[in-house]
Amino acid sequence: MPDNKVLTPEDIKELAPLYEAVILAIKQVYDPEIPVNVYDLGLIYELNINKEHEVYIRMTFTAPNCPMADEVLAEVRRSVEMTPGVKSCEIELVFEPAWDQSLLSDEARVALGLDPEM
Repeated sequence: MPDNKVLTPEDIKELAPLYEAVILAIKQVYDPEIPVNVYDLGLIYELNINKEHEVYIRMTFTAPNCPMADEVLAEVRRSVEMTPGVKSCEIELVFEPAWDQSLLSDEARVALGLDPEM
């Protein structure tokens, strides 16, 4: 991310609504093989927004050989960039640490028929 400046509490307060809107945008993107959005699957490892409203996302996939990876990345980028107030979106795809079920949200666990307390 080009701007590494530390955000002030005022910056954070100003960016909070945009941050929430970006999360909602990411939640519109679903894993092609699992009926759960990529945010609740725990595929988003890092989400940063700088003062210029540039979004930086570090994300992964449930498996490194996901055949739909390019399409999902493009869909996340498109969804985030369509969010009013977002200037741009950069996504870094990582596979360390490896994704596992502990990263699932409670909502995802329920949707997948898993115990939300695990």
